[in-house]
Amino acid sequence: MILIADGGSTKCDWILLNKSGDVIQKTRTLGLNPTVVSQSEIKDRIQSNEALNAIFSTTERVDFYGAGCGTKTPRLLLQEALSNLFSLAKVTVHEDIAAAVYATTTKPGIICILGTGSNSCYFDGTKIHSGAPSLGYSVMDDASGNYYGKQLLRDYFYKKMPTKVASEFESTFDLDPDTIKVNLYKKANPNAYLASFAEFLFLCKQDENYFNQLIKTGIALFVENQVLIYKEAKQVPIHFVGSIAHFSIEVVSQCLKEYNLKPGNFIKRPIDGLITYYKTKEL
Repeated sequence: MILIADGGSTKCDWILLNKSGDVIQKTRTLGLNPTVVSQSEIKDRIQSNEALNAIFSTTERVDFYGAGCGTKTPRLLLQEALSNLFSLAKVTVHEDIAAAVYATTTKPGIICILGTGSNSCYFDGTKIHSGAPSLGYSVMDDASGNYYGKQLLRDYFYKKMPTKVASEFESTFDLDPDTIKVNLYKKANPNAYLASFAEFLFLCKQDENYFNQLIKTGIALFVENQVLIYKEAKQVPIHFVGSIAHFSIEVVSQCLKEYNLKPGNFIKRPIDGLITYYKTKEL
């Protein structure tokens, strides 16, 4: 049996396939980004899932696609943790952008992730080409969930948020400064904590213009930094995966057109596309 996983910072989806590519089991754990979650916490989060516990000694192969796995050190950390748990399995760890590519297209295009974090690559139809290494939520991640969470908090505390929006923001979240600082600077997954505020963009019904402008500003930054970095940008479609892209598809598409770029496919969860990809390759 082969176990494939699409791991973000907030959550990780797991699917167990047989050798014919049929789905045997689906499950989910908390996020397993090795740049913000310790190896011991990664093991705890996996071991707390009963479905995964049951197949530790029977899984023959684990293919993990994860946020934070674009550089050697965190990738090896995660691979070691998985190998210790799935003792008989051949374990490979890939960056999450590879899953986004396989779930989105078989033809040349630029593939973008807009979820808890953000990233992009150019796929030439065979190989994946990275424009810049991802340095995570504190330096990059334009237009991601943690980017928008940060902007909402800044607007609220700097009193730039419209009054009615601010009132609803207060009633939705615990905005005690001490609570926020503990979550940001003392606990694991500060990027996922920031991203938890981003859902407010799509749930609040007050002042649509404020939210549209906030989203558009982030998308424009992302396009300039993570799309136009590729010389092929104006010749190929721009595909997106992730919840932020899914819920703001109209704003993203309009922004792309303003840059004379062609919108491609929008996929909320790449794990579903991965199933199709694995069915077409030899297992």
